[in-house]
Formats: sequence, C-alpha cells, structure tokens
Amino acid sequence: MPPGGRIAVPLLGIGQIVSWGSSFYLLAVLAAPISADTGWPLAWVVGGGSIGLLCSGIASPFVGRMIDGFGGRQTMAAGSLLMGAGLAAVGSSTGLATYLLGWAVLGFGMGAGLYDAAFSTLGRIFGASARRAITNLTLFGGFASTVCWPMSALAVEHVGWRGACFAYAAVQVLVMAPALFFLLPREARKLPAPANRAGAGATIASKRRTFLLLAGILIANGAVQTSISVHLLTILQGQGMSLAAAVAIGALIGPSQVGARVVEMMVGDRLHPTATLLYAGALVAVGVLLLALDAGPAAVAVVLYAAGNGVWSIARGTVPLALFGPERYPVVMGRLAAPNLVVQALAPFVVGLSVTSVGATGTLAALAVVATVNVAFTAVLSSWNR
Repeated sequence: MPPGGRIAVPLLGIGQIVSWGSSFYLLAVLAAPISADTGWPLAWVVGGGSIGLLCSGIASPFVGRMIDGFGGRQTMAAGSLLMGAGLAAVGSSTGLATYLLGWAVLGFGMGAGLYDAAFSTLGRIFGASARRAITNLTLFGGFASTVCWPMSALAVEHVGWRGACFAYAAVQVLVMAPALFFLLPREARKLPAPANRAGAGATIASKRRTFLLLAGILIANGAVQTSISVHLLTILQGQGMSLAAAVAIGALIGPSQVGARVVEMMVGDRLHPTATLLYAGALVAVGVLLLALDAGPAAVAVVLYAAGNGVWSIARGTVPLALFGPERYPVVMGRLAAPNLVVQALAPFVVGLSVTSVGATGTLAALAVVATVNVAFTAVLSSWNR
C-alpha cells in the first residue's frame, strides 16, 4: 500500500457522500421548495440538474488529463471549490438564468468531484491494485441519499432551500477542499511509458475497438439507469400502483445497491472485471424486463435492477483499469465519462416525452430492449478479454 493509502478510501468516501448529496441528489428534496418559493416552473428547476450533468460531461476529459498529469489532490480539491461556488450561486440566485448558471458551475465541479474523478484518483494512488479500493469507495457512495436527503429536508425546514445550499457550499469549501488537498496521499510522479513499436499498430487498433465498444455499453446502460431512477415512481403509478406503494418499492433501491456491492467485495476478486460488468448488466436487464412485462412482484424486479446498478458502479471503474492499465487510466476514465454523462443528462427528458406519448408500458418495453441488447454487447466485450 502506498504511503498514506489507508486514509484515501475513507476520505474520498466521505467526499462522495457530501458531493453526491449536494449535487446529483440535491433536487430530489429542494426542487419543490425552490419552485414554490420562486414561482419558477418545476421543469426548469429540475432542468438545473441536467445542465449540471451536461457540464460535468464536458469537463470530464479535461479532469482526466489533470489527474493523469498532476494527481487527484489538486484536481479534486478544485472540484470541491467549484461545487461550493456553484451551490452558493444557486442559493443566491435571483432569477432563473442565474440559477441555471449556478448549476453550470456546480456541474463543472461535479466533473472533478464525483465517482469518475475519485476512481481515477484511486488508480493513480494504488495503480493496478485499485480494484478493492474502488469497491470500498462505492460502499460509501451508496449511502449518499440515505445521509443527505434527511439532512437536506431538515435544512429546508429550518433555514430554507437557500440556507441548505449555503450550508453545503460551506462544507465543500471549508471542509472537503482542504481535507482533500492536505490529506490525500501524493501520487508518485509519472514516468514516461516505454516505447514499444513492435505490433504497435495492431495493438492501437485493438484498444480503439475495445474503447468504442465499452463506451457504447456504458452509454446505453447509463441511459437506462438514469431514466429508471428519475421516472420509476411515475412508471409504477402508470402501471396502477398507488404513490405510497411506489415510494415503498423505490426505497428498496438503496439497500439493494449496497448489499450487492458487499457481495461483490467478497467474491469479486474471483472474476475478471468484464465478467462482473456482464453479470451487473444482466441483473439490470432482467429487472427492467420484469417491470415491462409486469411479471411477478414489482419489488423483486426493482431489487434485481438495483443490485445490478450497484455492481455496475463498481465495474465501470474497474473494467477500464483492467483493459487499459493504470498508466493512462485517468485519461481513459475522463473520455469514457464525457458521452455517458451527456446522455444521462438528456435521457430523462426523452423518456419523459415517451411516457407522455406511449405510456409507461411502452417506455419500459423500449428500455428493456436497450438493456437486453446491451447485455449481448457486454458478453462480446467479456469474450474478448477472457
């Protein structure tokens, strides 16, 4: 283990809870109070989160290069500062334009502060042995909504939605940024990769083919998972379920994700990361397919979907490390994250239109087809790397 490596996962784990809770999960609690207080349309308020994801995708390739060249300490600390600035701008916004601009700043910080940047940082710290650290980190991240949703609700009740934004901004700027900068271990200076011209052309072509296939797999699964996460309650109610029952079933997602990650932590070392990705994708596809067919209890379908989603979060960090090595891992992660985040920003809007036009059943059927086809492509990727 590198010097200071023991603190890396707990520190980044706490950072992930704070960062996910104050960005991706923020509007689940704050959207309605913001709309009620300002009179802004709820769709535009929620659209701030999509703008944040878009900007996160734009920033990701640059963030990957920065972590590759300079390490995660400076980059992730800068991400916390940007997130703090964005939250402060959202909290002090007086119009819809300044609100959305604040989300753009927050989004650039998300690009340097969420999983992809954290995975890249662990890759720089631990090298090829980062798989266990990545798995452990996702266990922390799985509790982000569990920890931060009640805190956000409490803050809204006592200091309002603006006060909640300012409180999260203070934690990012005054706590997380200094902690990441001063406590994360310094990565070893990178040495130039040795030249290996023999067979270089074939190797580059093979890597490019693998990269494009993996990028497509991550994009497709990201679209399915983001759409289900945003519209699950609407879809379940569209199938005739009451709101209370839909919420109760939706509450199974968090524990299912964390439970699946614990199982992966215990047995994952026996599998190649592409095999883990395949099993995770299969669980997601089976869960969505069961929902689409309305076959069996919806709770079982949601548990299977969520378990696959939980393991997928690990695999999308460990597969690029296994396939492309630690030398350029942060750069590869940044390039993979960019289109995935852009699609995640757009997918909920497209699926929302689909639910309105063809209904919940037709939308679920389309998502099930995408998830099922994606399993086939994941199987191809796994077969290439046995």
